[in-house]
Amino acid sequence: MLKRLLFIMTLAPLLVGCQAVGAQKSIVILYENDVHCGIDGYTKMAGLRDAINRSDTAYAAAVCVGDFLQGNTTGAISKGGYIADIMQLMGYDALTLGNHEFDFGVPRMLELIGQIGAPVTCVNFYEAGARQSYYAPYVIRQYGNKKVAYVGALTPETMLLEGYAFYDTNGVLIYDLKQDDFYKLVQQAVDKARGEGADYVVLLSHIGETPQSMGFSSHRLVNKTRGIDVVLDGHSHEIIEGASVKNLDGKEILVTQTGTQFANVGKLLITPDGRITTHLIKTKEIPYEDARITAATDSIRQKVKAVTSKVVGHSDYLLLVSDENDQWVVRGKETNAGDLVADAYRHAMKADIGMENGGGIRNNIMAGDITYGDVIGMLPYDNTLRRISVTAAQLKEMLTRCTASVPTLDGHFPQCSGLRFTVHSKSHTVSDIEILQPDGSYAPIDMHRTYSVALTNYNHEGGGFFEVFKKCPVLQESTLRYYEALSDYISQVLGGNTGKAYAQPQGRIKIVKD
Repeated sequence: MLKRLLFIMTLAPLLVGCQAVGAQKSIVILYENDVHCGIDGYTKMAGLRDAINRSDTAYAAAVCVGDFLQGNTTGAISKGGYIADIMQLMGYDALTLGNHEFDFGVPRMLELIGQIGAPVTCVNFYEAGARQSYYAPYVIRQYGNKKVAYVGALTPETMLLEGYAFYDTNGVLIYDLKQDDFYKLVQQAVDKARGEGADYVVLLSHIGETPQSMGFSSHRLVNKTRGIDVVLDGHSHEIIEGASVKNLDGKEILVTQTGTQFANVGKLLITPDGRITTHLIKTKEIPYEDARITAATDSIRQKVKAVTSKVVGHSDYLLLVSDENDQWVVRGKETNAGDLVADAYRHAMKADIGMENGGGIRNNIMAGDITYGDVIGMLPYDNTLRRISVTAAQLKEMLTRCTASVPTLDGHFPQCSGLRFTVHSKSHTVSDIEILQPDGSYAPIDMHRTYSVALTNYNHEGGGFFEVFKKCPVLQESTLRYYEALSDYISQVLGGNTGKAYAQPQGRIKIVKD
C-alpha cells in the first residue's frame, strides 16, 4: 500500500492540469515498443492504465509500437502464440507492426494479429500489386470530445532484414513496404485523418532514431512531413523521453522511445488545452497489475519452464552477446558466443564455413549451467540450417558488405567459423581472408574455387546483406533448428562443457583502423 501511495504521489505532478474542464479531461496514452517477448511488463502497463481510468482524472489508453512476437524463448517455442494470448487481454487502442512480426512468415503473423484483436494500423504494408494497404493507414479513437488518430508506419528496411517473408521461393514479390513512397504514404494518412476530424495525430513509428542501411529514420520522417503531433518510435531500442525534431513547417515535434523489453512504459499526456508531454516510467516501479494478465503470464511461464529447464551443458565463462550497457557488441566484433554458434553450424552441416549474422544472436548466456532455455534465448527464431555452395568472390563480397558499418554496430556483422579475415574500418574493405584446413592450419582463400557454407534459411533467402548468397545453390536442406544445432553441439560434441576454448574470442576477425 505504501509503495502504491508513493507511486501515486510521484505520478500526480505529471497530471497537473488533467482535472476535468467541463466535460473534458486530459488524455493519457501509455506506449511500449520492442517488448521482444518481455511478458512481465504487460500486466504492469494494463494495471497502470486501468488505475488512471478509475481515478477519473484522465482518459487512459494503451498502444503498441511493434516487435512483440519474437525475441526470446517464450516467442520461439510457441511461434508467437503465447505472446498473442497475452496481448489479446491487453485491449490496445491501436498497434502497429515491427520487423520481427515477420519472423515466422506473413501467414503466421496475420493469424496472430487476428488473434490479438486490436485495431492495426500500417500505412505501407501492401500485398504486391494492391492499391490499398493491407491494414488501415490510421485508426481514430474518441476520448471525451477529442479525436486522436493513430498512424502506423514500418521501416521499409524490413524487406532486407526479413526479406524471405516478402518473396516467394522463385524470388517473386508477394508483399511490399513501398520504399519509394514511404514518406508520401505517411503524409497522405495524416492528411486524411485530419480531414476526418482528428484533433491530434500520433505516429506509431517502428522506424528508429538512427538511419539504418536504407536511410530511413523517425527524425527524417518528421523533417519531411507536417501535421503529426507526436512520434512514438521503436526499432532502434533507444531510451528517449522526448527529443524535439523540426517538421516540414519548422514546428518542434516530440519523438520518444521506451528502450526494449519493457525497461520503461511510456506516458504521453495531452492536456485539455492541447499541451503535449512525454515521460518514461520504469516498469519495475509500477505497483499496479491486471489480474487476468498476471494469471496468463504465470501459466505461460510454467509451460515454458517445462520445456526449457533441461540442462544441456556448462560454461565457466560468460558467452557474450551484449555488454553491461546493453550494447549488442556481437554486431560489431567477434565474440566468444559468435564463435560458438558458428562452430555449431559448421559442425552440424559438415561445411567448410559456418556463419551467423550478429543480429540473429540475441542474448548472453551467463557462466554456469546452460539450459535449453538459455540456448533458445540466445537463438530465439524459427530458423533452420542449410549448406550452400559459395564462390570465393561471393564470400569476399559478403564479408565486405556486412562489415561496412564498422565501428558502428550493425546486425549484418558476420560471426564466423572456418575462416578468418581482417576488416579495415576506414576504407571499408576486408583483406587476409584465410580458410581453415583439415589439419587445423589456415590457408589463403582460393579465388578460383567454391566453398560450402552452413547458415540459416533466413540468411540464405535474403536476410540483410546476406542477400549476396541468395542465388547460391543449396547443397543440403535441413529441418534442424539453429538453436537445436547449438544445443547438440554443446551437449554432444563438446561433452557438455564449453571449456577454455570459448573463454575469449578466438581471433578470427581482426579490425584495424586504416
